[in-house]
Amino acid sequence: MGVFWAVLARDLRLSVRHGADTLAALLFFMVTASLFPLAIGPAPDTLGRIAPGIVWVCALLAALLPLDRLFGSDLEDGSLDLLLLSGLPGFGVAAAKALSHWLVTGVPLLLAAGPVAVMLRMPNAGIPALLAGLLLGSVLLSLFGTLCASIILGARRGGVLLPLLVLPLVTPVLIFGAAAADAAAGGFSARPHLLLLAAMLAAALPLCPLAAGAGLRAAVE
Repeated sequence: MGVFWAVLARDLRLSVRHGADTLAALLFFMVTASLFPLAIGPAPDTLGRIAPGIVWVCALLAALLPLDRLFGSDLEDGSLDLLLLSGLPGFGVAAAKALSHWLVTGVPLLLAAGPVAVMLRMPNAGIPALLAGLLLGSVLLSLFGTLCASIILGARRGGVLLPLLVLPLVTPVLIFGAAAADAAAGGFSARPHLLLLAAMLAAALPLCPLAAGAGLRAAVE
């Protein structure tokens, strides 16, 4: 566990040093969400009805931006070989990377989602369910993103392949997350949708790092 926390601390320090990546994802999220009222119109009923979908789609696309550098820079400078020789298994390295991605990208997006939902005139009753779904969904986005980033590691045009792999995997997350917020805003229970997200997270937590670790070992061999 000591090596795991050391790898995590290293990634967090590098993320702070390259803070423009986090800022770019956050600004992309907020600017993209701000464009919808300009395109659709400022009618509160219309915006409030589609606000959960807007927030989820923008958060998903913003979370994709830093994934291209998740393993790519380590592979280029040889750090990935050292990480895999540090005594930490491949799945441990992948888990540390996924946690780092969530802390650096998922948490800021989660904090920004509340003000964006208010800006989009989302009903107050649906905002807690939206944030609860994003809390679970953002972790799933980081896990699936880490898995796909390890698969395309070293491939030509990996930046083009990455969204094509991630988007089909996270489509159920998008559906259930937006449905939870929509149900709560309409006066219904969001619990079934949140439980489905929690079940997906319980399955992804062990499986995604294991598969990503195998991808990392294949990339360096």
